[in-house]
Amino acid sequence: MMAAAAVLALASCNNAAPKMDEKPANDSTATGGLKIAYVEVDSLMTQYEFCKEFTLILQKKSNNARNTLNSKGQALQNAMANFQQKLNNNGFTSREQAESQQAAIQRQQQSLQELQARLENELAQETQKYNEALRDSLMHLLNDYNKDKKYDLILTKQGDNILYAAPRFDITKDIINGLNKRYKKMPAKKDEKNEKK
Repeated sequence: MMAAAAVLALASCNNAAPKMDEKPANDSTATGGLKIAYVEVDSLMTQYEFCKEFTLILQKKSNNARNTLNSKGQALQNAMANFQQKLNNNGFTSREQAESQQAAIQRQQQSLQELQARLENELAQETQKYNEALRDSLMHLLNDYNKDKKYDLILTKQGDNILYAAPRFDITKDIINGLNKRYKKMPAKKDEKNEKK
């Protein structure tokens, strides 16, 4: 299930060039004149503070949406069961009354479908903004990082998309440290502050 929420302001990144680890990835990565490095995406997603924060935010939005939709879905089921019971027991005083209640249930069902579509769309937009912000911060850092390192190619390694890579080509730690040094935590929202009091 998808989540609903107002669009959040994405965290800003400091444009100052970060200081990298004192022991950067081995510079002997030249292979036949081509200097290559890679970044482990899984490590980036679990160690970059921006990713950790937004994963929690998106998870919370998704859970809230699921709870909202489940609650409204249960209310719709109850209304349908009540209608069917009244219909079976001749509980309506007129045909018009039955048709009116049936129309109300159909509107409730339509409203639930529209809500689900809206919540899914909002979460998709939120996820897209997160992905764009992540890519933007990573590209800015790599541009600064590579001014000194002069890599010809920096790859992403996730799962088995690279079958083998020697550890000396791994610059993940440098990149995560650089991203975290630039990252400014998002200010807590007012309602979150009130919850903590």
